Amino acid sequence: MRKVFFVFAVMTAMMSCQNISTDEKQKAENAQETTAIQTKIVSTDQQQALSPDLVIQDLKEGNSRFVNNGLSARDNQALVKDAVSGQYPKAIILSCIDSRVPVEEIFDQGIGDLFVGRLAGNIVNEDMLGSMEYSCKVAGSKLILVMGHESCGAVKAAIDEVELGNITGLLSKIEPAIKMSEGFEGEHSTKNAKYVDQVITNNVRLTIEQIREGSPILKEMEDKGEIKIVGAYYSLHSGEVSFF
Repeated sequence: MRKVFFVFAVMTAMMSCQNISTDEKQKAENAQETTAIQTKIVSTDQQQALSPDLVIQDLKEGNSRFVNNGLSARDNQALVKDAVSGQYPKAIILSCIDSRVPVEEIFDQGIGDLFVGRLAGNIVNEDMLGSMEYSCKVAGSKLILVMGHESCGAVKAAIDEVELGNITGLLSKIEPAIKMSEGFEGEHSTKNAKYVDQVITNNVRLTIEQIREGSPILKEMEDKGEIKIVGAYYSLHSGEVSFF
C-alpha cells in the first residue's frame, strides 16, 4: 500500500512540474507574441498622417518608457536596411552636445525616427536654421523641439563670463537669456541651481524666438499649423523631459 502511495505521489509531482513548465512556456510565448519588434522605419504615409501634437504625444510616451526602463525592442540591422531607400523622420530636435543627454534614447526613438542637431547650449545659427528648414520643408518633419537640460555647462559658462577661443563667441549667444532672467529673485550665480534653471529655460525660449525670426520658411509653416516649434527641459536626475 505504501509503495502504491509513493508511486502515486511521484507521478502527481511530475505532472505538477510538467504543468508549471507548460504554463511558463505558454507565458513566455505569449510575451514574445505581444512584444512587437520594430523592423521598419517611419514611412512617408505614416509621416504624412502625423500632426505636430501627435508627434509631441509620441515623444512624451517614449520618454515615459525610457524613465521606466521599458524601451521598445528594435531589430537595428533590419532598420538599417529599411532606411537605405529614404527617410521620413517625425521631428527635428535641437539639443546641447552634453554626453549625458542621449536624445534618441531618452525619447525611445530609433533609426529613421528623428533628425537631431546638437550645439553647446542648444543655440541656433545659420547652419542649424538651414538644417531645420530641410527637416521640415523638404523632408516633412512635423515638429521642431528645442531641448535644454539641467546643469548645462554652456549656460553656466555664460553666467560666469568665461572667455576662451571660439567658446567666447558661442557663449555670447546665451547672454540675452541671462538678461531675460534679471528679474529672478535670489542669488544670480552658478551656485544657485534654481537661477541656472531659469537661465536654461529662458535660453530655450530665446532659441525658439530666434528660429521664428531667422527663418521665414519655418515661421510660415508654424503659422499654417504644418509644424510646431516647442521647448523642453531634460532632468539629469530623473531622465524626465518636461515640455513647455
